[in-house]
Amino acid sequence: FWEGQGRDYEDLAERHALRKLLPDAGSRLLDIGAGFGRLADLYDGYGHVILLDYSVSQLQYARQHLGDSRFTYVAADLYQLPLANNAVDTTVMVRVLHHITDVARALFQIQRATRGSGTFVLEFANKRHALNIARRILGSDVDPFDHQPYAFAELHYDYHPAWVREQLQEAGFQPQRERAVSSLRIPALKRLIPARLLARMDAALQALTAPLAIAPSQFVRSRVAKSCASLAQHILACPRCGQSPLDESGSQVSCPACHAHWAIDQGVYVFKRELEGSS
Repeated sequence: FWEGQGRDYEDLAERHALRKLLPDAGSRLLDIGAGFGRLADLYDGYGHVILLDYSVSQLQYARQHLGDSRFTYVAADLYQLPLANNAVDTTVMVRVLHHITDVARALFQIQRATRGSGTFVLEFANKRHALNIARRILGSDVDPFDHQPYAFAELHYDYHPAWVREQLQEAGFQPQRERAVSSLRIPALKRLIPARLLARMDAALQALTAPLAIAPSQFVRSRVAKSCASLAQHILACPRCGQSPLDESGSQVSCPACHAHWAIDQGVYVFKRELEGSS
């Protein structure tokens, strides 16, 4: 998706937004939808990083390049995060929300796994971006000002910024700061202007245009509004019953409470399906 597809500008613009919104340092960071570890180099200030994705092969690729010293690789379903309550102090989710059908359920899992007063940085595809407004003026049936999510393809959703903020608040987050990203995602500009220069121009606009929320991509930094501010002792937990810690032996991890088992495949904890024999 990223390499050789002319997306250098988008990558650089998103990195700038994250640098401005992420706390400089922390104990544990969770990257949901981490893929091959595209953004992992931004997390140098964190003692431990959990890269979580649904794709085992992407995580195995990431592990080959990043190693095991500071990273844990977890393949799992976002709706059933195999993480302990308050497992991390910072969570990042970029280019994932537009694939989520049950946003409330996903946000609940993130809030549960992130400690109180921790940070959640979310990126979402913005329904109210300038191009959609222009299309509406020209007669499009899609109303960018309607707050309800819009499915522009199967499992691809655009979200209104006000709706996203409401969902965050209902899930126990307090939105604090925003960035409007990829405002210059125009094919002609991308052809004419080098990616690094275009990204620097985008960076100059991000904070200024954030209140307008007319960029195709919107970043929101939120505070986790719950009382427990202490990190859990252990990171992983049983997605079936919530037990933590889990028992690890050889190429599998097991729950001592409900006796479910999951594979460890080339250094990746695979919680996508239970192993046969789980009870």
